[in-house]
Amino acid sequence: MIDSTLVAGSPEPHTIAVLLLTFVALILFTRENIPLQTSSLFVLCALILGFEIFPYQLPDGSIFNTKLFFIGFGNEALIAVSALMVAGQALVRTGAMEPIGRLLAKLWRVSPSLSLLLTLITGAVLSAFVNNTPIVVLLLPILVNVSLRTGQSPAGTLLPMGMATLLGGMATTIGTSTNLLVVKVAEDLGVPEFGMFDFVMPVALTSVVAIIYLWLIAPKILPDRSPPLQDTSPRVFTAEIEIKNGGFADGETLANIRDKAGNDINIERIIRSGNLSMATLPDVVIRAGDRLVIKDTSENLRDYEHELGGQLFTGNDEVDANHQLEAGDQRIAELVVISGSTLDRVRIADARLKTKYGLTLLAIHSQGKETRARSKGINETLIRAGDVLLVQGSLGAIREVKASGSLLVLDGGEELPHTKKAPLALTVMGAIVGLAAFGILPIVVSSVIGCLVLIVTGCLRWKDATNALSAQVIFIIVASLALGVALIQTGGADFLAGLFVASTQGFSPGVVLAILILSMAVMTNVVSNNAAAVIGTPIAVSIAQTLGMPVEPFVLGVLFGANMSYATPMAYQTNLLVMNAGGYKFSDFVKVGVPLVIINWLMLSAILTWVYKLN
Repeated sequence: MIDSTLVAGSPEPHTIAVLLLTFVALILFTRENIPLQTSSLFVLCALILGFEIFPYQLPDGSIFNTKLFFIGFGNEALIAVSALMVAGQALVRTGAMEPIGRLLAKLWRVSPSLSLLLTLITGAVLSAFVNNTPIVVLLLPILVNVSLRTGQSPAGTLLPMGMATLLGGMATTIGTSTNLLVVKVAEDLGVPEFGMFDFVMPVALTSVVAIIYLWLIAPKILPDRSPPLQDTSPRVFTAEIEIKNGGFADGETLANIRDKAGNDINIERIIRSGNLSMATLPDVVIRAGDRLVIKDTSENLRDYEHELGGQLFTGNDEVDANHQLEAGDQRIAELVVISGSTLDRVRIADARLKTKYGLTLLAIHSQGKETRARSKGINETLIRAGDVLLVQGSLGAIREVKASGSLLVLDGGEELPHTKKAPLALTVMGAIVGLAAFGILPIVVSSVIGCLVLIVTGCLRWKDATNALSAQVIFIIVASLALGVALIQTGGADFLAGLFVASTQGFSPGVVLAILILSMAVMTNVVSNNAAAVIGTPIAVSIAQTLGMPVEPFVLGVLFGANMSYATPMAYQTNLLVMNAGGYKFSDFVKVGVPLVIINWLMLSAILTWVYKLN
């Protein structure tokens, strides 16, 4: 039975409306077909419009000002998160972490088992100071290369590595955007400021057990998974079809030839009299002896040869058993679309891979499904972060894409982008962290100044800086902060806290804390971790105050719970990167992630209960 005396009085209409909107928001944030930024903007507009049409009177008699809903755009946590995303992009662009990558790649040749442990530890430690996305971008090609060289499936390494970076992100206030948000929202509610390393100890103790699990147990319970697009789609070749006398194409216009062969035929040029190159205009009449230069798969080229009445040539030789089609310097590569890429949420038809990057799309692997480039409706497919593109292009084109940092190349190579600016970028990042860690400057100040230094010194271009900013992250933070303000001002946070305390009546504060952590862990695997953190923080503060307990462990409970994004691939953006690059299925995350959530939940609950004496 719930003790009604522990629950605040009947909620007012505004409180009910905000609670309902919060529920709707959490549902919207789980909808994969609706962009997070769209859902976030809807929530923000609903709050503004609702409180403008139906003004809310505060306890002191004044009217709540809807301008407060926009305060999230100027929130120092959002500014710090954005600045740290930009600084992390500089590490990727300059290859500042290249020495670490090369060292790990060499160690894999010596002892794979020990190297996996070192990779997990390295990923966790680096993620405590840098957003884990560039860490995953650094380590993915190395681990894929190891799997190709040893002939083993990468399934036993990629998923544990991704989860290790999530573990490390919990350790400091700047490890993830979630940490910064929880800390700053708590400060606004009067909670004493957390130092950068104030909660390293519980995370470090928990990580010891968690990393041993990821090292020794997780690889054994994961089934073999093959990378999704390893040469599964036919290559594209450039060849010539010489039109025979009396063949269909002899005497036909190019427009009629396209109708016959299908509008997808890619005729690049027409060669007449041996060396005369003609434009591919629709009314050009093709004659016997002309050669059509066509780029397509070998299967389609042979179909065109038959339909048009011609002979297929590669160079000066007829294509036969002794003279096969050749791709020249063309290479096959897998590209992973990373968050912030210019291709993220772009239609394939608008991606212009050929004109922009010199690459031909062969297939795309998205959400566990593979689609070949010539499938019906492929041009309308929306490319998302985490999708894997199988492409063909020259070695130079692939290297240029790799150096651009807009796409992650999984080509089995160990070459990493590196510039003379790498030491400077690493120094600037070290200064950002160091100045904040020693209390010399707030993280929001040091990170913004660091971004200026990186741009002025040429470590980062403005184009790279803007690409590093995620509209999803920005809008979900702003909308979540606005919801948090509404919950606090209307008494919704106190009402929910009262319900929570009443439903756990009779339990010790430590058990109440454990239930809170588990609730946040479940929520963060279903909705955005930032939304869970911002909405959960004021409720946690109210719970602690209702119980008469220290506020800090309950705030940390929200922080830790909101970071346990292990059990579903959609819980965090790097989960999607790892999922598609490794060919994992949803069930693989559940199989490995749920035990990891339980390990974290039990250990962190026990440690916080012991440290803060919540028995």
